Amino acid sequence: MSSDFWNARYATNDYIFGTAPNVFLASQKDLIRPGMRALAIADGEGRNGVWLAEQGASVHAIEVSPRALDKARKLAAARGVTLEFEQADVLDWRWPEAAYDLVAAIFIQFVAPPERDRIITGIRRTLKPGGTLILQGYTPRQIEFATGGPSNPANLYTAELLRAWFGDWDIVHLHEHESIISEGTHHHGMSALIDLVAKKP
Repeated sequence: MSSDFWNARYATNDYIFGTAPNVFLASQKDLIRPGMRALAIADGEGRNGVWLAEQGASVHAIEVSPRALDKARKLAAARGVTLEFEQADVLDWRWPEAAYDLVAAIFIQFVAPPERDRIITGIRRTLKPGGTLILQGYTPRQIEFATGGPSNPANLYTAELLRAWFGDWDIVHLHEHESIISEGTHHHGMSALIDLVAKKP
């Protein structure tokens, strides 16, 4: 999906996914240490990257939409934190090797295979040994709920798929569940979710 697509989606004064952090990410607060280097992938309007910065992390937030980045900068200023913002398409971005202590990948299911494999390879490359991946996404049952996320089943995650990607890491937490979420107007209602916390050896 192009920056034009996302610019159109974010072309409102409202924060379409809200300004509060993703609930699963916030539940992992104990994993975040002041000064750690964190990457927020496709961070949209900034709700997750800003929250990570509020916990003391040094945050690099990448996002393809200039409109979303403008809103993220405003949110950061309002919350009194500083982030490194970069306009970037994750499919073309050069993932630096062993650069981050933490990677947050929250609802980044906007591409299907084989392009998606480049993102997974990038995550595996860019996390430092001993670093932590925090990921949340939708499972195939989300198609039935239609309360957010992609309409293409190929974009969705299963536990089997996440184990295929990260099974050689220390999987601390892997859980599929159905929960009501309320994250702005675009993620709202009963949802089919999968949560992952994994540490790179």
